[in-house]
Amino acid sequence: RTHGYKRRMEATQSSPVTVSQLIDHALNNGGIEAEYVLMDSWFTHAPLIESIQQKGLQVIGMVKQVKQRYRWENKELTLSECFNRCKNKKKKGILGSLHVSLSSGLQVKLVFVQNRNKKSEWLAILSTDCSLANEEIVRIYGIRWQIETFFKFTKSYLKLVKEFQGRSYDMLISHTTIVFARYLLLTWESREEADQKTLGGLFYLLCDEVKDMDLQTALQLLWSFVQEITSTRFNKKTVQLQLQQWIASLPNYIKVCLPI
Repeated sequence: RTHGYKRRMEATQSSPVTVSQLIDHALNNGGIEAEYVLMDSWFTHAPLIESIQQKGLQVIGMVKQVKQRYRWENKELTLSECFNRCKNKKKKGILGSLHVSLSSGLQVKLVFVQNRNKKSEWLAILSTDCSLANEEIVRIYGIRWQIETFFKFTKSYLKLVKEFQGRSYDMLISHTTIVFARYLLLTWESREEADQKTLGGLFYLLCDEVKDMDLQTALQLLWSFVQEITSTRFNKKTVQLQLQQWIASLPNYIKVCLPI
């Protein structure tokens, strides 16, 4: 019944099975609503992709140049062969894309991008949502970089590797959990203090977006208010006479806005 035992059981399972269970846990217990699952090349393989698709989620992930084959026009192609059949290969940034299917028949889209670290090479991103534009697929996958910064921060600043030394599996799990909890608290505090999407910043953003009331609407509201008051508290004829004199002295562009 302990969490340590549950973690031990997860450690003995294959990665696709564990990932599938973690996704179920996040969706059912974490209050998370998601449309896409982002993965690096370690997990972007056909069995896991199909398992996630069955949950009603789309997958966007980097793919390696391995033995996996993709079906295109009744041909079984490697990733390199798919790239050779792409158009716009001389274009910088996004080099091209190709609609293919996996061995199970699942339709996917391969987007090839230039490797920023080594421009002579290319990288491939797979998306099960074939309706997305190439640029949108690349943009969504770029969100996954936050995971890499999380690992860097926990290792370099929160001492995930060097702060604690132990050989007990339960102790390692506990230490990792504490480090991650500290990261969550720091991130929450940083967002409260600096992020413009917090309540204070959101208030000013909404103020800028609210449309100012135009002159015509303001005058019509004022006129309705005056009419309501005069009908209950004052001599109606006297007030109307004063209003008519006031209206007569107004410029023509304001008179046009009044409902009389």
